Amino acid sequence: MPQFAANLSLMYTELPFLERFAAAARDGFTAVEYLFPYAFEPAELAARLRGNGLRQVLFNAPPGGLERATMAGAWEQGARGTAALPGREAEFRAGVLEALRYAEALDCPRIHLMAGCVLEGAERAALRAGYVDSLRWAAEQAGRHGREVLIEPINPRDMPGYVLNRQDEAHALLDAVGSPHLKVQMDLYHCQIVEGDVAAKLRQYLPTGRVAHLQIAGVPERHEPDRGELHYPYLFGVIDALGYTGWIGCEYRPAAGTTAGLGWRDRALAAGT
Repeated sequence: MPQFAANLSLMYTELPFLERFAAAARDGFTAVEYLFPYAFEPAELAARLRGNGLRQVLFNAPPGGLERATMAGAWEQGARGTAALPGREAEFRAGVLEALRYAEALDCPRIHLMAGCVLEGAERAALRAGYVDSLRWAAEQAGRHGREVLIEPINPRDMPGYVLNRQDEAHALLDAVGSPHLKVQMDLYHCQIVEGDVAAKLRQYLPTGRVAHLQIAGVPERHEPDRGELHYPYLFGVIDALGYTGWIGCEYRPAAGTTAGLGWRDRALAAGT
């Protein structure tokens, strides 16, 4: 049966961020993910988790910046990660260490490391050696703290210039890094836009044990999973048949209110009982 985690960056946006934890719990979620925690103290977030009986299952490392203040605001300034960007190694390492500090306080097992964006026409192959070195360093740090770090292919329509776009590219990076602490975050929305054939991709990659987190949204508008061209009831059956027991993050933008749009989840849970 699927385990769904509410994404508090995209869901419940009618509420201030810290009030979204209680709203998710009221709607029956037992786990949450979100983009970034750095605008808040770890103790404050941990209290919200405990007070609402929630588990933190994923967040992103800072997208840029060396100091906490710049880490917290880098996303709004257009930063989309530094893991693959030459000359940004100090920012990347500072961000990973800050993310691990938060992960310890929040008892969060996994951190997503964003690769970054490059200008059109840039030679991406030239970035690979540095990207691999940065991921290897981050995986080593994560292992020391009992955590995992993840990389996620993201579609270039939503994030032009993003370095990592395809599932095979992500798994090739895992091969190059060679660490059990580095895994793939497989977002079925991005996978459908870039590659399609999502069920086949699930059958190819889930049995490897190297996909540690899934995310979902309707395609193409990124609304609820029961809207658009992907038939998620079928995909949930595939995921269950493959024995995946990890979390599925609900990283979508509700079309008309989060709670009102949760019928898809209730049907999926009922079908899995």
